[in-house]
Amino acid sequence: MPRELLKRYLPTPERIKRARSLRFLGTILHDPQLWHITRHSVARAMACGLFVTMLPIPMQMLLAAFLAISVRANLPISVSLVWLTNPITMPPVFFAQYKIGTLLLGAPERSMPMELSIAWLTSEIQHIWQPMLVGSLLTGVIAATLGYFGTLLYWRFWVARNWKRRKLRRRRQS
Repeated sequence: MPRELLKRYLPTPERIKRARSLRFLGTILHDPQLWHITRHSVARAMACGLFVTMLPIPMQMLLAAFLAISVRANLPISVSLVWLTNPITMPPVFFAQYKIGTLLLGAPERSMPMELSIAWLTSEIQHIWQPMLVGSLLTGVIAATLGYFGTLLYWRFWVARNWKRRKLRRRRQS
């Protein structure tokens, strides 16, 4: 795994521990497992982050952090993954989740207005929340599973490739 690349872009544990806004957490952030970049901590972080990113809820970063801390996953990776659903990607992702939910529940599809508004959302929420919930949970579980096992497989591939390259260099030097 490109450990150096991840270390270059992720904040250091010391920097996060010194952040004034996070002092209320006390020593929770002092667990070294939350900061190590190992195969399993990164795979768990991928699962946590990808699951939470598929949930249509506010404060996804807090939930991702809570999950990462509870399963001892890499905290920065888990929290940063929730930005996969940002204001640009949210509408198509959540619409696809709604469609998946209506297919699974056999619910009739509600028509979408040309302009989304709070008034439309409050009047339609009773009809769309169940398909949206089912679709988002299903896509979250699938994304988390693929992220977890995909990371483990990619990490294994990366290590095997580096071992082969190292052997080739040693043979050339001999």
